[in-house]
Amino acid sequence: MKLHSLIFVGMAVGVLLGLGLWALGESAEKATDPQTAASRQAVFEHTLWWLNLCGPTIFISMLKMIIAPLIFASIVAGVTSLPNMTELGAIGWKTLVYYVVTTTIAVTIGLICVLTIRPGSQAAGQTLHDQRAAELDALRARFVTEKGDEALRPDGSPRAEYLAWLAEQQGREFATGSEAAKFSKLAGARERTAGDMFKQDIILPLLTNPFASLAANPPNALGLIFFALLMGVACTVVGEPAAPVIRFFHGLNAVILRLTSWIMMISPVAIMCIVAWLVADKGPLVFVNLGWYCGTVIGGIAIHIGVLLAIAYYVGRVTPLQLWRGLREAWMIAFTTRSSAATLPVTIACTTQKLGVSPKVANFSLPVGATVNMDGTALYEGVAVIFLIQIYGGLDDVNITMTAMATFLVFITAVLASVGAAAVPDAGLVTMVLVASAVHLPIYYIPLIFAVDAFLDMFRTSTNVLGDAVGAVVVNRLERGRLGEA
Repeated sequence: MKLHSLIFVGMAVGVLLGLGLWALGESAEKATDPQTAASRQAVFEHTLWWLNLCGPTIFISMLKMIIAPLIFASIVAGVTSLPNMTELGAIGWKTLVYYVVTTTIAVTIGLICVLTIRPGSQAAGQTLHDQRAAELDALRARFVTEKGDEALRPDGSPRAEYLAWLAEQQGREFATGSEAAKFSKLAGARERTAGDMFKQDIILPLLTNPFASLAANPPNALGLIFFALLMGVACTVVGEPAAPVIRFFHGLNAVILRLTSWIMMISPVAIMCIVAWLVADKGPLVFVNLGWYCGTVIGGIAIHIGVLLAIAYYVGRVTPLQLWRGLREAWMIAFTTRSSAATLPVTIACTTQKLGVSPKVANFSLPVGATVNMDGTALYEGVAVIFLIQIYGGLDDVNITMTAMATFLVFITAVLASVGAAAVPDAGLVTMVLVASAVHLPIYYIPLIFAVDAFLDMFRTSTNVLGDAVGAVVVNRLERGRLGEA
């Protein structure tokens, strides 16, 4: 069997194994005999530990191990392979224009879907609204008892002291819960503005010491890309004296791609472990209250994938079937690992070896895309924030109306936040704080979607990788004459 077929088998076996383990965990909770319950729970926890070790820990770490040197070597090799610096500029601006256009399209699709389907206004969402309203009634009465002041003004709007007290109470609750680590990341990002994000996540990383960028965990991809571009340009300008340096980076790039092929040999088993771990850990019941939300996100992503396939066909001259055959390994790795950075070595190998993209284009556009082009993340963040407003809008602490201006704010900040999102699992949750803050949605409502975030992260990450690959195909087609390729 070919590798992609083995990966499909691994995914299917992982789903079945995960469902079996989830059922075992449920039976342990329901068992009346303490000894039986303890025995089943021990088997469940030990199996999850081993699945996590073999999948997320070992396999994903192996891919991440080669990301930093791959970005550095591929960018330098790509720049020094170009016939002149004019060609670098042509590839660069076409790549960036493509990324801006597709990200804008993705956010637009997401907003249209969430405003049309209105998943937060469905029965399950209204149940959550009523539950929260009852909680706020109790909290309001408690505030009045403790502080001796009215929580609301005469016009019904909440007082600032009351909102601050609510935020403090909710922060304490989530700080001690099962999702405390995730919520602490949200709280840490709460005070950042768009300007802070631009300075801290874009400008400063660009100008970081390259050795610090290599050593960072995860690697500082923007810093690596910027320094590698400078080094590639400098090598080209210096000419013959820099030939040994150029040969070194070309050789390093080839070696890392070979390492990628070796790591991929264990991917079917590793992917089986990852899928089984996720299914067993989350279970199918998490979709009971969030089914409409998941359907809206996945539906929006499906429409955007259709747009990407159309772009690949009409501009890149690659059919959907050719694209699938060339990218299936990278797509499946992205779907299961939930990291476009970890998938980058596989994406480069697939586009250059199976889709005929010139290494000169792929080695530049794909590392940049894995860092700043997050179509799936941008779409998801706009949908998530509006979904939460649809559920909780009108409550004491969510005095938000989705006007045209509020929708535009969500649109702009979702695009900006997707650029600042790291190419690692759960990164979209942190950058979502910027979108929520723009429309004054309290961050303590974001944990509602934690339960299904890992599931949806699979779809948005694989869409991110597909968008990067289509960009490489399109730019390669537009530049084929200048590159001297058919």
